[in-house]
Amino acid sequence: MAESAQEILQISGLNAQTCLVFCVAFLLANVLLKRPKKLPPYPAGRVPVLGHLLALGRAPHLQLTVWRRQYGDVFTVRMGMEDVVVLNGYTAVKDALVDRSELFASRPQNYLLDTIVGCGKDIMSARWGTEVKQRRRFATLALKTLGMKIGTGSIEEKIKEEASYLRNKIVEYDGQAFDISNDVNVAVANIICSMVFGKRYDYGDETFRELSESVSNVIAAMQGQIVTVFPLLRFVPGVNRSSMKALKLNSKIKALLWDEIAHHRENLDRENPRDFIDFCLLQLEQQEKLDRFTEENVMHITHNIFFAGMETTTNTLLWSLLYMTLNPDVQKKVHEELDAVIGESLPALSHRPQLPYVNACLQETMRIRTLLPLNVPHATTQEVKVQGFDIPKGIKVFPNLYSVHMDPAYWPDPDRFDPERFLDAEGNVIDKPESFLPFSGGRRVCIGEKLARMELFLFFSTLLQSFTFKAPEDAPPANTDGVVGITWGPHPFKLCAIRR
Repeated sequence: MAESAQEILQISGLNAQTCLVFCVAFLLANVLLKRPKKLPPYPAGRVPVLGHLLALGRAPHLQLTVWRRQYGDVFTVRMGMEDVVVLNGYTAVKDALVDRSELFASRPQNYLLDTIVGCGKDIMSARWGTEVKQRRRFATLALKTLGMKIGTGSIEEKIKEEASYLRNKIVEYDGQAFDISNDVNVAVANIICSMVFGKRYDYGDETFRELSESVSNVIAAMQGQIVTVFPLLRFVPGVNRSSMKALKLNSKIKALLWDEIAHHRENLDRENPRDFIDFCLLQLEQQEKLDRFTEENVMHITHNIFFAGMETTTNTLLWSLLYMTLNPDVQKKVHEELDAVIGESLPALSHRPQLPYVNACLQETMRIRTLLPLNVPHATTQEVKVQGFDIPKGIKVFPNLYSVHMDPAYWPDPDRFDPERFLDAEGNVIDKPESFLPFSGGRRVCIGEKLARMELFLFFSTLLQSFTFKAPEDAPPANTDGVVGITWGPHPFKLCAIRR
């Protein structure tokens, strides 16, 4: 326990004097503030000021899932001075996110997330209400119009083109060990740029490189931030170093987006909108579908699309390739299915129904390594009863999606990578099994789910059609624990891509 406390202080830059001042302040607050009487129970391990932070450690979803066995599907953890209700398992999570979605559809206050992604003027962090509902509907319709769909007008051709660029880039490594993460990140970022800016960038373009790197660096800088739990610490020099770095990098991203909006405004073709920004600017002129919609909303929603669309899809692809290197028998079955169905032609979305094992591999990747183990935090829109407990209005709620995807009652031997979980007796893929919510659900379901699934299928099938992925010779066993931050990504790893 002492070592954990020391680690937190070192990470956050706290010195003894600062720590003492805040400990006294928070202890006084702890005495004055009373906990609601009917909240779900606290697990053991709560300490003054920090609450359960020490017990949760760097991978809180793991400890929360362990506590589920002792305290049940619903309990309360103390995050600093704040109570957070945790929902575990498919029944409790589905009840909140899907069956009674409206009651759990809001967002809690979160200083760092709010400041970075939109302060309520966006989609991701905005509190639930008429305005965010309108923004979600508008953004979804715009993305569908721009190609987030199957059939005429689909963005499929652009994804296939980008997959070919990625394949050609990997060929340059000539079978030598390399880190594929940057190349995958660039490819995924280019799909977002195609939809939002109406253009793709060469991999060496300076503006594009700065944008993609800044997004990744902001997400990395936001990980493990003590100011998220204790917002007042943002005013303490040293302690606020990482958060200030994230905000500085984020200002560069926003400046670039403002430049793009200005450029689009100067060249707007009202009869033929080219991309997402054009659609937004036309909506600004018409003011028909959205209340109090401004250019600031445009910037923040565009910002959301980059943050939500890049990191999640990139990490899912990285996990899928890592698991291919760890399971050569699975990779062999993927190769056999691709060869039998596609041959030498390029993979297309029309092939998807004929490639159940390829789809099952992607589903299993999303299950075993849930990209957002605790989802984006939710908040209740009114007082609600959950399994006999009274949950107050506005309280923060963690839906533990990791516990949903690793529940032995639905997924026997859950730590084993086994795509056949997603195949029925006839070998057809099971698209919507129980206890599977990789894109969340209900009112706050990911609006880019269809785009992400298109990207994952086309990138994965193109790469596996072209290469056999292997771990470098004499390399230590790959670490699949991953790094938990805003998303759950793999540790840096190298692989060899052998042309088939």
